[in-house]
Amino acid sequence: MSGIYFISDIHLGLQDDQSERRKLDKLEQLFALVKSEGRSLFMLGDILDYWLEFRHLIPKGFTRFICLLSDLVRHNIEVVYVAGNHDFYLGRYFDDEIGIKTMYGMNQLNLDGSRFIVAHGDGLGSGDIGYKIFSRFVRNRINLSLLRGIHPDLAIGLMKGLSQLSRTHKPVNIVFETDRLLNFAELLVTERDFDYFICGHNHVKGVVELSDGSSRYVNLGTWIDGSSPYGVFNNGVFQLMDL
Repeated sequence: MSGIYFISDIHLGLQDDQSERRKLDKLEQLFALVKSEGRSLFMLGDILDYWLEFRHLIPKGFTRFICLLSDLVRHNIEVVYVAGNHDFYLGRYFDDEIGIKTMYGMNQLNLDGSRFIVAHGDGLGSGDIGYKIFSRFVRNRINLSLLRGIHPDLAIGLMKGLSQLSRTHKPVNIVFETDRLLNFAELLVTERDFDYFICGHNHVKGVVELSDGSSRYVNLGTWIDGSSPYGVFNNGVFQLMDL
């Protein structure tokens, strides 16, 4: 049975040129593995560090990544892109021009007979009220139209600035924020039946068995620290790996 792959928090466009090339080289290596051994790729948010598309143009700087995605689709790989708090509104470009499926929020799926909940992780659980208000404001279609109404260079510059603001914002309780998604998954397992809760967002990679003894919380970690983590589900087994 072909594998189902998961990545998150690559933050393309964030770092210096050498780091960006390394991430793209690793993505090319991973995508080759997906083409040879997989059938699906789930990208769980913050793949890009910022994104804002207009009716007739998209931001420069992501051409190689877009070509790699397009190549996956041409090889009949199903690609799903769940928006995160940095690539928080993906528009229609990825769906209509490349042929991948974009999603938002928390989504429950049945994959090879196992029950998955997939999300980036932003806005889930208690706390971080400021971000929850911000995301509702920014994803509002009227506000997006107003933002697109200004010069693209200014609008994209604003997106970069908001990305940095999101990164420099620090929660008062660091321990609570680190555990927030795990705590959310623990609460959710008392309300829903699922086998895997998979997310990113807080960059704390790991797999944790939840209190029901059968469900797993998975955080995919981040690529900005020099590692290249990914998850793969094959033959009923989920593994968290690194290139």
